[in-house]
Amino acid sequence: MFIGIDLGTSSIKMILVDYEQNVLTTSIASLTVQNPKDGFSEQNPSEWIEATFECFETLKSKKPKEFSETISIGISGHMHGATLIDDKGSVIRPCILWNDTRSHQECIEFENQSFDVRSLSGNIAMPGFTAPKINWLKNNEKESFNKIFKVLLPKDYLRFYLTGEYYSEMSDASGTLWLDVKKRKWSNQLLSSSFLEQKHMPNLVEGNQETGVLKSTFKDKFQFKNNVKVVGGAGDNAAAAAGMGITEANQSFISLGTSGVFFAPTKDFLSNTGDAVHSFCHCLPNKWHLMSVMLSASNCLDWVCSVTNTSIEQSLKNVESFYSDKDSISNAPFFLPYLSGERTPHNDPHIRGSFHSIKTSTNATNLQYAVIEGVSFGILDGVNSILKVNSDFEKIFMVGGGSRSSFWIELLSTLLNRKLSVCEQSEFGAALGVARLAMYADESINSQDEIIKEIKVSKEYEPKTNNIDLLIKRYKIWKELYTSNKKNILTI
Repeated sequence: MFIGIDLGTSSIKMILVDYEQNVLTTSIASLTVQNPKDGFSEQNPSEWIEATFECFETLKSKKPKEFSETISIGISGHMHGATLIDDKGSVIRPCILWNDTRSHQECIEFENQSFDVRSLSGNIAMPGFTAPKINWLKNNEKESFNKIFKVLLPKDYLRFYLTGEYYSEMSDASGTLWLDVKKRKWSNQLLSSSFLEQKHMPNLVEGNQETGVLKSTFKDKFQFKNNVKVVGGAGDNAAAAAGMGITEANQSFISLGTSGVFFAPTKDFLSNTGDAVHSFCHCLPNKWHLMSVMLSASNCLDWVCSVTNTSIEQSLKNVESFYSDKDSISNAPFFLPYLSGERTPHNDPHIRGSFHSIKTSTNATNLQYAVIEGVSFGILDGVNSILKVNSDFEKIFMVGGGSRSSFWIELLSTLLNRKLSVCEQSEFGAALGVARLAMYADESINSQDEIIKEIKVSKEYEPKTNNIDLLIKRYKIWKELYTSNKKNILTI
């Protein structure tokens, strides 16, 4: 048996699978986020441990025999978080999370080096990444900075707690800004930009490589029969890709979750830092991927439904009917989906969302349509940014909460002029991905193709031509609005 652990921002999800990848049982435990100041986002690592143990107990109670026969664990986690460990193995302060924006000034300073930071790291410095967070700590919390023995990513702290070993793997490490992504190793130059050395970093492995075994105390506590191996695992999006079997250059996926992601594997290391595209290692050896990220996607729909006092289901029905009328679309307002700033292609933590061309006739449905259209335009921005350096992808899969809306997928298919496939993807996709990596580490199963295989497609959507000219016209206007909105923000 194999366990996949997905350490998310709001919960830990855990899955137990057998050798045939049958899901035997699952468990979820909630987590909380603290926001001590505007732009600050933190989490106490002790919560991760408590939630993990809660999930272990749930799996054990549901499937005691199968759970006890676990031989390997894979861990996925939200990326970029700075978890500081002192020389006694204790957490120094709460983990600064991926969506924390306090370090925008440190990003500027980080890139102001005598060497090309972007070329070496493959990425642009953003407040979400780990390195600027450490630089902020040096500038603002010197006592915490001076205690640093190791800097660990969230899932890697969980690994350390369970095994006593300091390891990370390539996909998650790519999001620190300290990794030479092309060479798949820590860069002394990049580390020095955060006043750190190799000794402060965990050892690096690929996602399917063993990183240690579960401590005997935890083996006994949860009554495992075997010495349970813990493998490298993956960052959350690479884990989701492994869960869907997306590892080759002709594959890709769009995630319409809280954030919006376009994930495209590549044959070799590629980058487009000018458009703030993420260039990361995949969780499998000798594979890379590009990724565009918009910070607000389906949560924009959640927000507009909340302020218009409309359910998401009713909103989507209203919008679908609205979309059938070209005159309605022509007169619809525009929405910039930057509720929390934006990454690709703008890398702008200060920009904010806005409606444009509001009229006296504008109603709730008009606003809801504008939001869905605006998010879709944002996804198109990301895809176009990746197309500048990589056009290999042929298959695009859809995942995330937004993928449950046929209308939304049809709109995206039309905008992208590509067929979109909805997979049989559950909310446990990342956990399944790292369970697959744990299985791949098993010496009796050595074929990647046997394990990391494409999951089934439940439905496919083709582009519709009826509104495409109008949508392209609106997209061009929408893109111009970013510039004017940014100017207004700067003058306030």
